[in-house]
Amino acid sequence: MGAISFLALEAIGGAITISYGFDNASVAILIVGILILLAGIPICYYAAKYGVDIDLLTRGAGFGYIGSTATSLIYASFTFIFFALEAAIMAMALKLMFDIPLGIGYVICSVVVILIVTHGITFISRFQLWTQPIWVLLQISPFVYILFYDSSSIEGWQEFTGINNNNPSSVSLIYIGAASAILFSLVAQIGEQVDFLRFLPEKIKLIVRVGGLLY
Repeated sequence: MGAISFLALEAIGGAITISYGFDNASVAILIVGILILLAGIPICYYAAKYGVDIDLLTRGAGFGYIGSTATSLIYASFTFIFFALEAAIMAMALKLMFDIPLGIGYVICSVVVILIVTHGITFISRFQLWTQPIWVLLQISPFVYILFYDSSSIEGWQEFTGINNNNPSSVSLIYIGAASAILFSLVAQIGEQVDFLRFLPEKIKLIVRVGGLLY
């Protein structure tokens, strides 16, 4: 749940919907989602089974030392970009809610995140577990509000053709491709899944005696 809680993900989905329309964005999300899933299955499987990170997986897959270094650089760049996007969104929220200047908001968001990260993956896991009910409530509440107070906007959202779509009457392969190009940047998210999965405990066999039989 923590890995899909990025505010930037909503921002990216909203941006491609506004630019290319609901239909084109939906098809692009479906296609890219399936491709990322297929690419992630073997990577996440071996990360969980052998407890190795994305660098060792890349090196063991035949990309060598240089290949694993390039993978680390790509993953690090992806993380920094997402960190900046999240800080920008949170700083804007602080400005709208508490009238805190953006510059100070950036510093606050950065310092808070650094304090959480320096305490390691165990603390982050606990923090996500404690705050998960709040996060789920905050994620669901806007949709509940829209359903009860502005349900007509759902139909308008589904019929929205996009500000950059010159052919609003049909799905366009060009705009699906443009939206997919943006979404494909999220494939680096697999690296974070590996960071979580490599900490899974080893799988053990449990033997239970029932009567005279062992299971």
